[in-house]
Amino acid sequence: MKKRLVADASLLAVTFVWGTTFVVVQNALAFLEPLSFNAVRFSLAGLFLLAWLVIFHRSLFRHYTLPLIRAGIWMGLWLFSGYALQTIGLLYTTSSKAGFITGLSVVLVPLFSFLFLKQKPSVNAIIGAVTAAAGLYFLTIGDSKWTFNRGDVLVFFCAISFAMHIIVTGKYSAHYSSVLLTMTQIFTVAAMCTIFAFLFEDETQIWNAAILQKREVWTALLITSLLATTAAFFIQTNFQKYTTATRVALIFAMEPVFAAITAYIWAGERLTASALIGCIGILFGMIFAELPAAFIFKKWWRAKRRVMH
Repeated sequence: MKKRLVADASLLAVTFVWGTTFVVVQNALAFLEPLSFNAVRFSLAGLFLLAWLVIFHRSLFRHYTLPLIRAGIWMGLWLFSGYALQTIGLLYTTSSKAGFITGLSVVLVPLFSFLFLKQKPSVNAIIGAVTAAAGLYFLTIGDSKWTFNRGDVLVFFCAISFAMHIIVTGKYSAHYSSVLLTMTQIFTVAAMCTIFAFLFEDETQIWNAAILQKREVWTALLITSLLATTAAFFIQTNFQKYTTATRVALIFAMEPVFAAITAYIWAGERLTASALIGCIGILFGMIFAELPAAFIFKKWWRAKRRVMH
């Protein structure tokens, strides 16, 4: 129980970091295209982790095996496809719709856990996931008019990719070294981002010193590579083994909440009434999913008895 609480708290801290970096990254993307930014970000993160291993934990390299490498690459491919599909989808859809559709991974994870890992989610976890998804709708869409386009389709596949990343992380994290898995998946994402940056973006940006020396760019790269990548994915890989994939998805649903709060504080963006309702919905979804099923049943039974009498 204690390990699970520590795991949930650690993953919530990771979600907080991801949510608070939106404003920083948005400023950097004014100078560096998305795939190029992620190519540099994940390359730096991988090099930081590699240097740390060489200096302090060189003995871990003897645990590098072919199955571990395959697992890390598989995790990295799902992670990259999530980032890539979301980035391309944003060319054809709005940020609010992309945020909501990406957040649907909170509903997809329990389904995939049941299909691929044979983990049957509890009733309160399912209700919590649906409540959080509804909260995501109000937070990111609100009163906006909904139209369907190819960008929405791409972002939906992005949600599938992020859901699958959570699933495969839960599957492999209990069997292999967390540090080695993290480093392998980070270098996989870096390699794929570099390849696709060469294909679809101005690849010279990756090593353009004039761009990389801009304060907005190097600040964002340092924060995201050290905190939002190296530390974040190591924590996820290390602690997800102590919790369930469904709980992880619910915790990650808090990312747009933290992003909205950060944007309100740092960028002066106004939180609408629907956004506040959405934040409350996500929070209630998380709390509901955390409550033991027995506790919920007792509350329901007591209420029913009061009505009957």
